[in-house]
Amino acid sequence: MNAIATMPERAPNWLEHALNGVDKLVTGLLLAAVAVMVGVVSAQVGLRYGFNLSIDWADELGRLAFVWSIFLAIPLGVRQGAHIGIDIVADKLPPVLRAALKRIAAAMSALMMAVIAWAAFGVAREQWDELMSTLDWSVGWFIVPVCIGALLSALHLVRIVIVGPPQAHIGGAE
Repeated sequence: MNAIATMPERAPNWLEHALNGVDKLVTGLLLAAVAVMVGVVSAQVGLRYGFNLSIDWADELGRLAFVWSIFLAIPLGVRQGAHIGIDIVADKLPPVLRAALKRIAAAMSALMMAVIAWAAFGVAREQWDELMSTLDWSVGWFIVPVCIGALLSALHLVRIVIVGPPQAHIGGAE
C-alpha cells in the first residue's frame, strides 16, 4: 500500500500542458458545434413555421452538430470527474484503498476508451465513401467525434491514474 500512497500528486508538466491545450481546442469545437446546431435548427423552425419554407440539409447538419457536441463534451466531463459513478462500497473503504480502487477503475476505463476510439476509427474509415443524403459529406463525419471523444477521455483517465481523481465540487451532482 505504501507505493500507492507515494504516487505523484501532479501529472508531468508536458501532460498537463498538452491536455489543457487539447481541452481548449475541444471546447472551441464544442461551442462551434452547439452554435451551428442552435442556429441551423432555429432557422429551420423559423422558416418552416413563419414562411412555410424548408432547408433540405438543416436536419442532417443539426444532427451532425448534435453528435459532435455530445461526444466532444464527454471528455471535458471526465476531466472534472463529472461522470456517473456508484460509490456505495468505495465510500466505506479507507482512503488509501479508495484511491487505489479509483485509479484501477480509471485504468480499466482508459483501456476501454482506447478500444472504443480504435473501433470508431475503423468504422469511420469503412463508411468514409458513403455520402449523407442531403449534404455532399461523408457519413464518417458522424463517427469522427466518437473517436476523438473516446481518445481524449482515455487520456484524461490516464491522467487520473497518475494523479488521482479530481476533487469533488461542493454542490455537484454527487
